[in-house]
Amino acid sequence: MPARLDLNADLGEGFGAWAAGPDEAILAHVTSANVACGFHAGDPSSIDRTVALAARAGVAVGAHPGHHDLRGFGRREIAVDPAEVEADVVYQVGALAAFARSHGVPLAHVKPHGALYNQAARDAPLARAIARGVARCGRELVLVGLAGSEPMREAAAEEGLRFAAEAFADRAYDDDGRLVARSRPGALILDPSAVARRALRIACEGRLTSIDGAELSLWAETLCLHGDHPQAPAIARAVREALESAGVVVRALGR
Repeated sequence: MPARLDLNADLGEGFGAWAAGPDEAILAHVTSANVACGFHAGDPSSIDRTVALAARAGVAVGAHPGHHDLRGFGRREIAVDPAEVEADVVYQVGALAAFARSHGVPLAHVKPHGALYNQAARDAPLARAIARGVARCGRELVLVGLAGSEPMREAAAEEGLRFAAEAFADRAYDDDGRLVARSRPGALILDPSAVARRALRIACEGRLTSIDGAELSLWAETLCLHGDHPQAPAIARAVREALESAGVVVRALGR
């Protein structure tokens, strides 16, 4: 049976007069959109616009909740009570669900953003808080988290949620299978050919090489391509073409 993989992108990450990336061009190549919910980026107008674009493109819509941290773009770790995180998730996912419903599309998945995502990958109480918040919004929602994260996988199972393991073809990993901090040179990979090769290894071999040369086992159901830089459309196109040329079925989660 051919490998199957969802391609997702973090979109709608502007705010007010500020646009974050070429979202419409990226939507031509991905199968799922993680839409910023207003805490780390996004506002009502950008959410409405991004959901509408995704609906027209036939791309599955998901919520991308983060820490309440516009100034830091949600990339700063915050020590927060898990009960607050649970409420934050319900608030943000609920907003996305309303916009999705208004455009006649279901909300398909929830993927935490930035520091919240990375903290939950190793922090079981935080992972459980996110899963509880998602479950309160609907147990039909897929919870997306870092491939290899037992806290996220176990939290999803406890709440009766499907968990989808996620990998990153355009981000470097350390030897422990964690994402390298963006402050380190080489953390973000911007060459379309290099990203496409990495995507193929993940899809077909379940493997990837860390930034320091270690071989990692990395089985994933969904692959993230970051959309907040000018090269994003070219990377998305190169990855989609490489996967389909290799016989990989590229399809949204649950479809």
